[in-house]
Amino acid sequence: MQQKKTKNEERIAGGPCLDCGMEHSLSAGDARSHCRQLMQFLENEQRIDLLASPGQADPRLSTASLFGKSRGKMFGIMVCRAADGSERILRAFSGQYNGLWELPGWSPPLFDVGTFTRIYVDIEPRIKQLGRELELAEHGSSQWRDLTQRRRQISRQWMQEIHALYLLHNFRGQQRLLSDVFGGSGGIPTGTGDCCAPKLLNQAVKEKLIPLGLAEFYWGRENASQTRQHSRFHPSCASKCVPILGFMLCGLEAVTKQHGIL
Repeated sequence: MQQKKTKNEERIAGGPCLDCGMEHSLSAGDARSHCRQLMQFLENEQRIDLLASPGQADPRLSTASLFGKSRGKMFGIMVCRAADGSERILRAFSGQYNGLWELPGWSPPLFDVGTFTRIYVDIEPRIKQLGRELELAEHGSSQWRDLTQRRRQISRQWMQEIHALYLLHNFRGQQRLLSDVFGGSGGIPTGTGDCCAPKLLNQAVKEKLIPLGLAEFYWGRENASQTRQHSRFHPSCASKCVPILGFMLCGLEAVTKQHGIL
């Protein structure tokens, strides 16, 4: 009879890999205890700049905004083993934080921020201008339909250019573009690759670390759909993460076996 998995052994992140055709996953391990330590820091310090002293705290990194109109955010921790056998703790937040993609002590995004910013600065004002013109046009008129089509085309072009920046790595030493890895139905949802698990896995691969466990929790005012509540643990999301995590985790089983990690 198969032994029932404990909570720490339950799948937290994973999915099918289009390359090898197998399903890969990662459990929590000891990551939840480290998450609770991070929660305590967020509760006490009310900021996310982990490496700054209280007197040097950046106002943009306050957690106050997470409990306001913009609502909360997912945070994640991955426990890893380094080449010398020591333990490494990686931390990530979903998306950007008050307009910032890169912060000391947190996993970076899966793209070059400078290139992303140049694309954003070029296209975003055009989309906003079309939006303003749409507000003035009569709904359903030929002008309204033309503006709607133009905005849709520019938005589609924007997303294609942005998605082409995401470079995903896995533990077999492979690199793929987001569009080549995504295994979900339909188009790639906005924000795919920006969640905690992809950031953490990409950093682990690049720094030659072996993940031992992963956990993610939500911090702040509950989201609009009420599917995320303050301080609750959640598995990686089905629509954005599952279609890419299988590829990103591919090869981890062989690496852990090679290093004698059960």
